[in-house]
Amino acid sequence: MNPSEKAQRIHTFCLLILTAIATAGALYFFSSVMIPFVLAIFFTFCLTPIIDVQVKWLHFPRLMAIVSTIILGCVLLFMVGLLISAAVSEITNRTGDYQVQIEQMFQQVVSVLRLERFGIDAEELPKSIFKIPRETAKSIFANTISGIMNILSNGMLVLIFMIFLLSGQRLSKAPAHGIRYEIEARTKRYILTMVFTSSITGLLIGIVLALLGVDFAWMFGFLAFLLNFIPNIGSIIATVLPLPVVFLSPELSMAAKISALAIPAIIQFLIGNLVQPKIMGQSLDLHPVTVLMSLIFFGTIWGIVGMFLATPITAILKILLERFEYTRPVANLLAGRIDTLSEEATKTGEHITRPVE
Repeated sequence: MNPSEKAQRIHTFCLLILTAIATAGALYFFSSVMIPFVLAIFFTFCLTPIIDVQVKWLHFPRLMAIVSTIILGCVLLFMVGLLISAAVSEITNRTGDYQVQIEQMFQQVVSVLRLERFGIDAEELPKSIFKIPRETAKSIFANTISGIMNILSNGMLVLIFMIFLLSGQRLSKAPAHGIRYEIEARTKRYILTMVFTSSITGLLIGIVLALLGVDFAWMFGFLAFLLNFIPNIGSIIATVLPLPVVFLSPELSMAAKISALAIPAIIQFLIGNLVQPKIMGQSLDLHPVTVLMSLIFFGTIWGIVGMFLATPITAILKILLERFEYTRPVANLLAGRIDTLSEEATKTGEHITRPVE
């Protein structure tokens, strides 16, 4: 590499950094439009296999297959929204029961520690510390309903984008071995793998919690299905979420409470570390640190939705970067191939310092 090519590469990297900063700002300020659009692309990849099955095996016209799939998806989302709303309402109504359980548990702790010697009232202290006002519960419920309404309003925009994206698929096909074909193939494989493994995870966790007698077991199973799309962090959150309900349920024995924590954790570990990597293979080719940083970045600008979409977006970005010579080192960095970067730097230095004959 001669000095002019080296300067050109440095100039390209500087432009890439400035472009990344400008893109991050644009994604943040236009999140109200970009989030529904990216979600529509994500759902389009999810629904495309269902449409292809209807066209290939049931011999439906493609337009009819698209309409039936969209209707089915809307019905499922509506049912899920109703179930979550019912669960939130039930939890809010049982707030008083949970408050009583907290007070009883704290009284037992006070009696075991014998805090009466220090003038601490075992009945008044828990009431003053752990009292949950009704206004707070109503506020939580109102905020939840508001969030659901925002999701539904964004859902209409997502639906409009999906209709245009699905309709446009029949107009143009990605050529084999092209960049669009590679992006679609890797993204579909990732989504199908995540849907399959997340469904198994959510189903098993829901069944286990229901057999143990945990309240809202089906809701925690569904949340485990959703949170499994967030790598590494999602499984931890899904395991910890049922703990307040589990430990505040007086009808559960201590063995059942420990099992409600241990068994879902084992399920998450086995599926996340054994089953999922074998199915997915190296389709993403991303280093774990890259995945974690993408979760932080997209979670910061887009919230919880950004954490769901962080991994596929980063994988697509890596595919685009490795297609060009100047940006290929960045793609190798995202994949964690540090040795390749050092080898290229060594070759570049040797070539530049080599005397001209």
